[in-house]
Amino acid sequence: MRVAPGRGAGGPRVDVGAAYDARAEEYTALLGTPDRLAAVDVARVRRWRDATAGPLLDAGCGPAAWAEVLQGADARVVVGVDLSGRFLTSARRRCPRLPLLRGSLAALPLRDAAVGGVLAWYSALHTPPAELPQLLGELGRVLRPGGSLLLGFVDGPAGEPFDHAVLTAWSWTTEALAPLLDGAGLAVVEHEQRRDPGQRPHGALVARRRT
Repeated sequence: MRVAPGRGAGGPRVDVGAAYDARAEEYTALLGTPDRLAAVDVARVRRWRDATAGPLLDAGCGPAAWAEVLQGADARVVVGVDLSGRFLTSARRRCPRLPLLRGSLAALPLRDAAVGGVLAWYSALHTPPAELPQLLGELGRVLRPGGSLLLGFVDGPAGEPFDHAVLTAWSWTTEALAPLLDGAGLAVVEHEQRRDPGQRPHGALVARRRT
């Protein structure tokens, strides 16, 4: 897959990468390999992966645990992008053949229509509401017509900030995200909610790039 600087200007505040750099070792030990991820979420991502054609982007890949899930047994073409240099260093040690790029999700280092699917699993939660349309526009830009976005998020009052262990985060609802995705050329085709004991409410949706 050929890559090039993304066209989007700006991006999430630079302190997001620095904040995760500071907690990278702790975070990687907790969730840095596929076996440490929630089984219900792994099953959900695998179903989406298997229904999605073409190369896949793990947007906000962190230590690349989800990228490993996306590759699967058939070694799918997967590229990961993240702001944290320490996450990427850890991921490259474990997955030396996985293409990993440092960059903002609001200015992706990929060409237009480069991938068939984008996984953004809780990777937009630190994006302030005013900046979210730009980020969603970038995710839509790199998708092929008919391509699919799987977005995971904290389900709660739309655009409301909450304390997060690393950095301020924002909750959303599918209803509030749908018009923002529509503005990025994406249409919501399915969504889900879940309440797990001791965890913040989970939301996920699949949005398809209009042809």
